[in-house]
Amino acid sequence: MTDTTVPTPLATDRPTGRAAAGGSRGRAAYVDYDFAKKAGRTVVSPGPQVTGDEAAAIVADLRAAAAAAVAPVAETSALVAPDDAPAPLVVDRPGWIDANVDSFRALLDPVVDKLSTSKSTPSAAAAAIGGKVTGAEMGGLLAFLSSKVLGQYDLAPGGTPRLLLVAPNIVATERRLAVDPTDFRRWVAMHEETHRVQFTAVPWLRDHLVERTQSLAVDLAPTSEDLGRRLEQLTRNLPDVLSSGEGLGQLFATPEQKTRIAELTAVMSLLEGHADVVMDDVGPRVIPTVDEIRRKFDQRRTGSVGVDRLLRKLLGLEAKMRQYRDGAAFVRAVTDAVGRDGFNAVWSSPENLPRAAEIVDPGAWVRRVHG
Repeated sequence: MTDTTVPTPLATDRPTGRAAAGGSRGRAAYVDYDFAKKAGRTVVSPGPQVTGDEAAAIVADLRAAAAAAVAPVAETSALVAPDDAPAPLVVDRPGWIDANVDSFRALLDPVVDKLSTSKSTPSAAAAAIGGKVTGAEMGGLLAFLSSKVLGQYDLAPGGTPRLLLVAPNIVATERRLAVDPTDFRRWVAMHEETHRVQFTAVPWLRDHLVERTQSLAVDLAPTSEDLGRRLEQLTRNLPDVLSSGEGLGQLFATPEQKTRIAELTAVMSLLEGHADVVMDDVGPRVIPTVDEIRRKFDQRRTGSVGVDRLLRKLLGLEAKMRQYRDGAAFVRAVTDAVGRDGFNAVWSSPENLPRAAEIVDPGAWVRRVHG
């Protein structure tokens, strides 16, 4: 995970620590975040096996791909990252787990504060055991997800946001798809650089998303008095969640909370769809095999089966796949209607972000924003 040799198949960067990611000792009793990292690192598969020389070459190539993506993404999107924006980090799966545990820690501190004010406070021993249990659950979940993510813009609440490129997953995917490695790495870099630009060229976007996500998480968190009702909801609504692919979070949401989830999902659809459109618009100019990559990658997105498919439904990953499709259709339709500069009005303020109904009805957004 650093630039020196480590006992993993890919020697990569290590995200810096988060000064504000810590919590009080009481918070740690609810979720043992250090144990979450340890658990995730223990169970995660390291990914494809490569030699030390191969690992160094892969990391260097990914860094070069990220650097090469900056200019064409800025030209295509008309968004430019400031000069002081942190450069992308190339990480392995344990590194991705560490970064996301830190982000969850900062994001969930208000949730834990809510739980700690519950009328039923666990004893110190029970809290310590519970912290280990929830830490193990978090670590296991992140270990599963760490093998799926090619790249991520880590919002890092309370810390330094960075773009993470997950080297083992990029290598595993390019091998599985049997595509040109150099082209695939540059194609992925185009998508991820677009996310870096979105959050660095639009200064209010990160804080807006963190605040909305944190507020929703606090609202969804159950108190001890809620648990009986939540169990009834689990039994009643699980079949609907499995059929919809919206994820476990929908199980316990009230109608008002579901509306807030839908609005947040619309923004995520915008971000993912915009990145997909930019990567494909840039691709033909600099990536000779982009059409083959897109075709094979889209087949991969819809190809999960068995237990993996079930987990994707429970975690809401099926819904994420729809985010790419709906968001890309929105971006293309709006750009066709009002041009790139007209589309970029979406970044001018939170009020101009698409609403849940508008992400599937781009004309409604155009009428509201452009008249």
